Amino acid sequence: MKILLTGGAGFIGSHLLERLLERGDDVAVIDDFNDYYDPRIKRANLPKGGFRLHERDLRDSASILAQEKPDLVVHLAARAGVRPSQLDPALYESVNVAGTLGLLEACRKSGIGRFVFASSSSVYGNAPVPFREDNPDLQPISFYGATKLLGEHYVRIYARLHGIHATSLRFFTAYGPRQRPDMAIHAFTAAISQGREIPMFGDGTTERDYTYVSDIVQGVLAAIDHDEPYAVYNLGESRTIPLKKLIDLIGELVGKTPRIKAMPEQPGDVKRTCASIDLARARLGYDPKVPIEAGLRNFVAWYQSRA
Repeated sequence: MKILLTGGAGFIGSHLLERLLERGDDVAVIDDFNDYYDPRIKRANLPKGGFRLHERDLRDSASILAQEKPDLVVHLAARAGVRPSQLDPALYESVNVAGTLGLLEACRKSGIGRFVFASSSSVYGNAPVPFREDNPDLQPISFYGATKLLGEHYVRIYARLHGIHATSLRFFTAYGPRQRPDMAIHAFTAAISQGREIPMFGDGTTERDYTYVSDIVQGVLAAIDHDEPYAVYNLGESRTIPLKKLIDLIGELVGKTPRIKAMPEQPGDVKRTCASIDLARARLGYDPKVPIEAGLRNFVAWYQSRA
């Protein structure tokens, strides 16, 4: 299959790219290597070859779609992060919303018939758990979550108006080797390893459904291989862990006692995330394999091998 992958140098994107190449897909990548974090990290994520790389801003990529004419666009690229989005909502709207709209319009003009979109559990806000795809009252509480929900709306409209077969995948807090350095598990592991204080926002009782990167990639591959007119799926582990317990587990694996600095709760942070994955199991065969204990062990081993 000929696939155009946006954000292919990122954390999840680079893992997905490796799997696509392993199974023989013809892949082109769009990535702008922006400075949200060190671009050298993203360049090091990429395989040595076997794909075509277009170093281009997402918002200026229509000509690449016309040139590549893929069978399918997998759209992972986005301006990431809940907290940073609260500081610069216009940037997040421009990249995540207008950028997604531009890709969809380029697909329509170039006759590209399939689109897989990386959305987020942030679209649910503080909805009752477990989060279900059929929840009719989605109220994100961050600008990041709002941009992802708007992206989903555009995907749905293009599917219904223009016949693009589209799937939106709501990722639940992915982690694993190559995780962005600003994300919690990476930041906590680095701080504990180096004896620095960990800023813990809130009282440590907030909970997340952490999902190992190989399980996320398994779900994306299943969506690529499952062609349907329109669908939305949660990709999570369907299990939660409180923040304080997560920090303690990382401390045990690193072999040091975490030094915690209590901080106020941050605007945009939800209380709890937990995915219902019944729909993804039934239709995609999605079956997450890596529990948080094993995933953290893998991540800490990866971090220590690099340190």
